[in-house]
Amino acid sequence: MNNQSTVARAEISAEASAIVSANPAPPVHMAHTVHATHADVWAALADLADPEIPVISLRELGILRAVREAADGSTEVVITPTYSGCPAMGQIEDDVRAALHAAGIPARVVTQLAPAWTTDWMTPAAREKLRAYGIAPPQCGSDAHTHSPSVIKFSRQALARDVVPCPQCGSTHTTETSPFGSTACKALYRCLDCLEPFDYFKPI
Repeated sequence: MNNQSTVARAEISAEASAIVSANPAPPVHMAHTVHATHADVWAALADLADPEIPVISLRELGILRAVREAADGSTEVVITPTYSGCPAMGQIEDDVRAALHAAGIPARVVTQLAPAWTTDWMTPAAREKLRAYGIAPPQCGSDAHTHSPSVIKFSRQALARDVVPCPQCGSTHTTETSPFGSTACKALYRCLDCLEPFDYFKPI
């Protein structure tokens, strides 16, 4: 090999080294996994809002049901839909997984249908936030405070309509205009005093 070829190869090598130095490879970010307590999991999910009612957190609504240890020692987050077929559950599950991943917490998300969700699981704060948001909160619910399977009882009194105060003016002079509001879990009402329409979160 002559001297001219050797010099040319050396120049190409120097140019390649300069390019690599000027454009270093991007750093590789490794997900940081922590050994989280149940309290850590609840804290990571505390600010997750319901996709359909963003002023209420999933925990206040009662959809975030439990954090528990599975048989294999892993952590599970249990969620329960407000009603079977709720279209928001896919988004809720994705949001829970994203929040856990952002906190570096390894946990599975499990959907549990029984016992069924009830409006009794909504916190008092959630009911007040509903009212302030313009949605009348449920007037009553089942006996699910015991977290036992509910028994549906039919009676003449069950046919009576709820007296639903208007969330705008507080009047009880209201009427149902449709059994379904903006979502299947709500009914559409109208206040006969202030004439404003509003959603009523139906008791379950």
